[in-house]
Amino acid sequence: MRTALFLVFSVGVVLIFAACKGPSDQSEHGPGHMTTQPLSADDSLYHQVMDIHDEVMPKMGKVRGAQQRVQQRLDSLAKQAGSANKVYRQQLEQLSSDLNYADFAMDKWMVEFNMDSAKDNKPLRVRYFQEELEKVQKVKAAILGSLAAADSLIRQ
Repeated sequence: MRTALFLVFSVGVVLIFAACKGPSDQSEHGPGHMTTQPLSADDSLYHQVMDIHDEVMPKMGKVRGAQQRVQQRLDSLAKQAGSANKVYRQQLEQLSSDLNYADFAMDKWMVEFNMDSAKDNKPLRVRYFQEELEKVQKVKAAILGSLAAADSLIRQ
């Protein structure tokens, strides 16, 4: 009886580990996003693009939270009389614009990104991923820059 129970437990543990590990040649991006060494220039560029996306996408919740906090500060300042906070209000308005742009830029990039672009034309595909790399780097800069500004300005 103990041996059978041990055997069932052991098989269960092995199945759980096997299920958690998943296929070794794929990641969360599906079959086209290999975790092994890229095989071609277009594959390498695709990985660079997706790595940047994967780095900044989790920060979008922080961007949206900062947008809300900035708007709350602006609403609060609007209720106060006087022009003592004019500079701070202008800084918050610029920050709001920057955060909105970062949010918009990520959404726009994700909607327009086509991982299957020019699938049968390698030179065109390489050029496409080079352009996408530049775009996603700008999106990253917008996200990180606006979050840094929010951390600095909202703490005032």
